[in-house]
Amino acid sequence: MDIGRMFPGKDAKQRPADAIGAAEDAGKLALQAAAAIDDAAGSGWYAEHGSKVDRAAFVLCKLRRARGGQWRSSEVGDEAVRKALEEASPESVVWLASRAISYMDENGFPEAVEPYVAD
Repeated sequence: MDIGRMFPGKDAKQRPADAIGAAEDAGKLALQAAAAIDDAAGSGWYAEHGSKVDRAAFVLCKLRRARGGQWRSSEVGDEAVRKALEEASPESVVWLASRAISYMDENGFPEAVEPYVAD
């Protein structure tokens, strides 16, 4: 056994301790994400806070943060979300996307980007 592989030298690049926790969180969230998305399909979101569709979006956001934190890369977090979306049914993904657009619209996204978007 190569002892150097078990205990890297002081100059070896190592992942910080918080990346290990992020990896654990990301793994758990990745296992929950597709099911949460599928469970949200058809559920409403205007009548209650914390609906199934809110939970699915929450899990995806937390997955993005955890995976991105693990690798210190927003792109890796985005990839994790895309993978979870691919694992869910297409109908569920469309339902969740409609929720995201509703949220963006209701929170002023169109007005925020209007100066930068050509008609």
